[in-house]
Order: sequence, then structure tokens, then C-alpha cells
Amino acid sequence: MQNIREFLNYDIRLSDSVHITVQTILIVVLVLIITGFVLKFFKKLVTRKLPETDKPKFNSVFSFAKYFIYLFVVLITMQNMGLQLTAILTASAALLVGVGLALQTLFQDIISGIFILIDQTVHVGDIIEIDGKVGRIEEIKLRTTRAVTIDNKVLVIPNHKYLTAIIHNWTENGIETRESITVGVAYGTDIELVKKLLIEAANTHPKVLEVPEPLVLFTNFGDSALEFRLIFTLNNSFEAAIPKSDIRFKVNSLFKENNIQIPFPQRDVHIVNK
Repeated sequence: MQNIREFLNYDIRLSDSVHITVQTILIVVLVLIITGFVLKFFKKLVTRKLPETDKPKFNSVFSFAKYFIYLFVVLITMQNMGLQLTAILTASAALLVGVGLALQTLFQDIISGIFILIDQTVHVGDIIEIDGKVGRIEEIKLRTTRAVTIDNKVLVIPNHKYLTAIIHNWTENGIETRESITVGVAYGTDIELVKKLLIEAANTHPKVLEVPEPLVLFTNFGDSALEFRLIFTLNNSFEAAIPKSDIRFKVNSLFKENNIQIPFPQRDVHIVNK
């Protein structure tokens, strides 16, 4: 018994002012184990009543929060055991400053991730555009967001980007989006025929929705052409490039059948002899 007491009271000196006993270490470990069981029970109790869509969000936030809980429990336990935390913090102040600077971006990502999960800025399945890149969100983690582009490349987006960059959420108002193509025709062309053919080209594509109906805008009298914009609605904007290409093929075919010219820029060059 005496040997056990001596072992538990064995003093481990970290410095002249900081020392800790084996008993303190064992108590801290025991408290951490108990805290782990309590947190596990709390997590199970909360997630049991949450909708399936909200469980991943809670788990991400909880995973981050539990480390602060562990740290708080350890500090309180060590303080109650008589350990001088002030001396430890003073001795490691320089180290803590260096670690804080190194982890600054990491904490920005984590805090941003919590904001995303809480305020529902983006959701899994949303199509976003950031820094000129477009992708469908596959997974939102605490530090990063994972998205996949149309050519199956993976975008790993640090979450702090949501606070510092402009993000276009293509599907915030639903999966249906208005898309458009532009085309120019030669001056003197029957513009009513152009309008009819453009609407026909859109309506013949199976992925273009009937409601709202395709719309043609006469946008400008260009330098070399009369400029039109064909607007139509798709229910899969992520793959919009393919229907838009198909419609351009159809427009080109219909214009050829009806002898409508798509002009190219022309310039008159006057040579002056001196």
C-alpha cells in the first residue's frame, strides 16, 4: 500500500515552477473517459430526434465543439487538483502564439464551416460558381467543402472562401434555371422568321421545359449583324452546356434550310495614295 501511495504521489517536474503527480495524471485521464461517455450519450440523445438531413450538420459541429469541452474539463480538473495553470501558460506563451498564428487559417475554415451548416448558405446538391469554377456540392465538412465539376474533377474548397469570395448559387431558387444563347443574322433578314426558328430550335430539345415558354429578345443593332438572344428554361443547369450546344447545332441547321446568313465581322479598308 505504501508503494502505491509513493507511486501516486511521485512528482514529475516539468520546470522549477511546474510539477505534476502521477495521481493528477490518472484523475485527468479518468475524467476524460467519463466526459467521453457523457458526450457520446448526449450525442445519441440529440441525434435520435433530429431529421436525417440535419444529423450530418450536428455531427460536424459537435465534433468541433467536443475538443473545446475536453480542454475545458482538463483545465478545470487540473486547477482543482492544485496544479498552477498560470505557470504553465506563462511558460508556453511563446509557443501558443506561434501555434495560434499557424492555425489562423484553419480556424477561419472551421468557423466558416459552422456558419455554413447553421445558416444553410449552401446545401449538398447545390450547384455553385466560385472563382470561375462551377461544381455540384457533394459533401460539406467542417473545414472544407467538396464539389464535383461537370468533367468529374473534384474541387476542394476551403470554407473561409465563403466569407472572402463572391459565390453564385445556381440552385438557391430551385433546380430550374434560365439559360440563353446569342446569335447574329445579316441585315435585311426577316426578323419574324428568325424569331420563329429560334423558338422552334428550343422547343425541339427534350430538356427544354415548356413552361415558361422560350423567349427571343432582339438585343442590339450590331456592327455587322442584328443580334438576338434565345432564352429557355432547363431543370439541370449543371449540364446546361450540352443542351445549349445542341440548340446551337439546331439553329445553324434551321438557318441554312431557310437561307438565313450568320455574318462575320467585316471592315472596309480605304487605302489613300499620297
